[in-house]
Formats: sequence, structure tokens, C-alpha cells
Amino acid sequence: MEQTYDAVVVGGGPSGSTAATELARAGRSVVLLDRAGRIKPCGGAIPPRLIRDFGIPDSLICARITSARMVSPSSKGVDMPIDTGGYVGMVNRDEFDEWLRDRAAKCGAQRVTGTFETVTRDPDGVAVVNYLPKGADKDAPRLRLRAKVVVGADGAKSKVALQCVKGAEYIKYVFAYHEIIKAPTENFDPDRCDVYYQGKISPDFYGWVFPHGKTASVGSGSAHKGFSLRTSVKDLRAEAGLSGAETIRGEGAPIPMRPMKRWDNGKDVVLAGDAAGVVAPASGEGIYYAMEGGRLAGVAAEAFLATGNVEELKSARKVFMKAHGRVFWILGMMQWFWYSTDKRRERFVSICADKDVQRLTWESYMEKKLTRKDPLAHIRIFFKDVAHLLGLVDA
Repeated sequence: MEQTYDAVVVGGGPSGSTAATELARAGRSVVLLDRAGRIKPCGGAIPPRLIRDFGIPDSLICARITSARMVSPSSKGVDMPIDTGGYVGMVNRDEFDEWLRDRAAKCGAQRVTGTFETVTRDPDGVAVVNYLPKGADKDAPRLRLRAKVVVGADGAKSKVALQCVKGAEYIKYVFAYHEIIKAPTENFDPDRCDVYYQGKISPDFYGWVFPHGKTASVGSGSAHKGFSLRTSVKDLRAEAGLSGAETIRGEGAPIPMRPMKRWDNGKDVVLAGDAAGVVAPASGEGIYYAMEGGRLAGVAAEAFLATGNVEELKSARKVFMKAHGRVFWILGMMQWFWYSTDKRRERFVSICADKDVQRLTWESYMEKKLTRKDPLAHIRIFFKDVAHLLGLVDA
């Protein structure tokens, strides 16, 4: 008799590995299906809450960021130090993702390497994940994994989502490209992330230079069709004085910019991570939200397996949006307004010089929640924003 697993998780990135770990720890039979060899283009920043909540060891952190520099269209730089004594961790995705997959396996998940193709159903109604095993000829027979529940964590433009969940075809994307370079030994701060808000670098997003110890990630993104990201990164490297740095590799991929309205099929499929669209607007941050979404997908899948109630699958999105939906809405509005012209970008960077803005920004980013403990600071920021919008202060 062919085995029916409790869960098959499609995709071994941070969201899929976390979902598999959650289910394996609950004692479920889990297969983690992953296509080996792909490294997602990513700045690699992980906040303290992620490190704490998901037990990330120091050995995976290749750099500790203690400040950020915002660079305006006029090349004016505004430094934003982390005054609390904390730091943002940087990870290399190839090492980080593999560690997460290995942890899932140590918790009991069975790792399978191959390329997902379709979800079908057997006559008894059980879902079947069909995949091409690694190294097999394209005409080779597809292998099958029967599953009581499928977790789709196969990234942006998810095949699981497109096949199983209504509305997946309407999700919008920013396309990102970065180059991993050898970090310079001079005129380069290994403890600072630089963010470039310049129309020539990106007409609707931003460019970044993120240190990774011996290397650095230099990249940009845009939703504008026809905008050359490779040219953008070339210009960014010139702007940052990194044109002569050795290029190790380049990577590109779409990044979703809005959570899907539905993450389940109402039967036996639930989505997580980029497949569900959980990348923060404005910042493009995705690792924490991917792992939290993966955890919640695992919790929802376990509740469904325990009760047979398909309504449990909806809880992943419900809980996530209750915790983070407001932040996503605010960041989306901020990107729509402040990133639209170089004049507004100039003012946005100027606002970042404000100490209240810096403190509340870091507090919210590092703990992944809107800070409410200093209402007077919020009031001050509101009036300063109004002054900038009305042009009452210099950019």
C-alpha cells in the first residue's frame, strides 16, 4: 500500500522548513520536498525577534548591523544608529536555509529532493503531490506523495497556489536582482546597511548595500516592466564606490508585495511565505514574515489534522494579519507615497534624521510590532511629517 503522509510541504525555504519543523515536532509524518541548488536573492537581514523566536544560533550570523544609512537622490546620507545596544543579524541564505532544512529533518521530517509539478487527487479524494526527482530525465515518470494536507511554500509565483488557491493569479510583484561581491577592506563599513532612495536606482523601490562579513549583497528592485535591474545595480555600485569589487555571483527573482486574500483552498492546502505574499511593502523584508507564516501554517495544518475541520486552515492568515496586517498597510501606503518621486524621496530621507523617527523605526522593526509606549513621540512625528509635506522645512 502506498503511504499517505500527514503532510507534504512543498518548498524548503524559511517558510517551508519552519512549517515542516512545526508539524514534525507535533509528531506528524512529514515530507519536505525541495528543489536543491537555488539561492534566493535576499539582503539577508534577520531581526532580534526572529533570532529569539526561532532559536537561530550565533554561528549562522555572518555580520551584526548596528546602524543604517539612508541615501537620498542628491546623495545626502542620513545615519540611523541602533541606540539600544542591539543589532540586526545578517545571514547567507545558502547556509541559513540549509540549516533550517536540516533542523526539520532532525525533528523527524523526511527530506526529498525534486521539482514539484502538480497537485492531483486519487479516487479516494486524497491529495497527491507529483514531482520530478533530482537528476531524473525530464521524460522520466513522476513520483507521487500522498498527503492529508499540503503546505505550499514554493515561493513567489507558487505553482501550488496557482493550481489550488483562488486569487493567486492576481498577486503583484517587485522584481529584485542583487550581486554578491567580495567586501572591500577600505572605505566600507561592515556594520552598516546602506539604503539608496534614488529614482535612477529604482523608480518605485530602493537599492541596498548589505554587509555579509567577507561578502556583501548589492541589489535593487522594481515593479516597472522594462526597467533594467542589472543596469541599476551597476549604477548603484558606482554610486557606492563598489565598481571595482570582485563579483562572486548574481541572482534575481520576483518578490510579492501584498499578502493574498486567501491562503487555503478550503479543503487540504494552506500557503506560507512568499507563496502567500507575505513580504513587507516598502522594506521588502521577508525572512521573519516567511518563518512566522510557516509556523502558523504548521499550526493550522496540525489543527486541521487533529480535528478534520477545514476551517482550521484559515487560521494561518487570520492570526498573521491580526498581528501584522496594520504594519503591512502602513508600509504599503508609505511606499506608494514616499517612493513615487525623487522630490518625495529627498524629504523622506530628511525625515529619517529625526531622532524620534529613528528610535520608533528601530523598535518596531526589531520586535515586529508597532510601538505604542511613547504617544508623544508619535504626535511629534505627525506634525513633523505634515511640515515636510507642506514644504515648511528644508529637505
